[in-house]
Amino acid sequence: MKNIFSILCFSLSTAVFSQVILGDKVGTATNKTSVLLEFAAGQNKGIILPYVQTLPSGSGLVEGTIVLDATIPTKAKVKYYNGTAPWVDLSSGNEADITSQLTIQPTTITEDATAKAIIGSSTSAANGVLILESQTKALVLPIVASTADVPDPAPGMMVYVNKAGAKRLAVFNGANWTYWKP
Repeated sequence: MKNIFSILCFSLSTAVFSQVILGDKVGTATNKTSVLLEFAAGQNKGIILPYVQTLPSGSGLVEGTIVLDATIPTKAKVKYYNGTAPWVDLSSGNEADITSQLTIQPTTITEDATAKAIIGSSTSAANGVLILESQTKALVLPIVASTADVPDPAPGMMVYVNKAGAKRLAVFNGANWTYWKP
């Protein structure tokens, strides 16, 4: 599944250097000129972050990188990199045991470290699987009315909750949803 998504994103990014909508032709954003990647409305699905058992480091690491940190599989957390060490915990201290999810992940991966899908540019210095590269456009997360509507959320899932009085970012670490609001 991950390979199909990567091939799809790569194909889309090499053919188009503008907005990509996954799931339908309309998406959810009203201002299309400011969007690189968005998702169909009403799907009750999220975007899944990569599981890493070693936190990325080095020159290819850039601000805004978000991962599910499985360095210790029994204490997984969603984290982001803000340009300085250490990584910032988005799980608010909540930990999850994702040992069983890791057992279904491939164990022998021969990865081309230079392979990446880039949307918004033909090149990027960033090191990642899917890179959104723009100074003026952004990602619109999948939108749900409630995290309770998401069937069987996967560890590392991110969604935006669009509920009156409770609009917020939600991340799932494998055991708990953590909510971030402005």
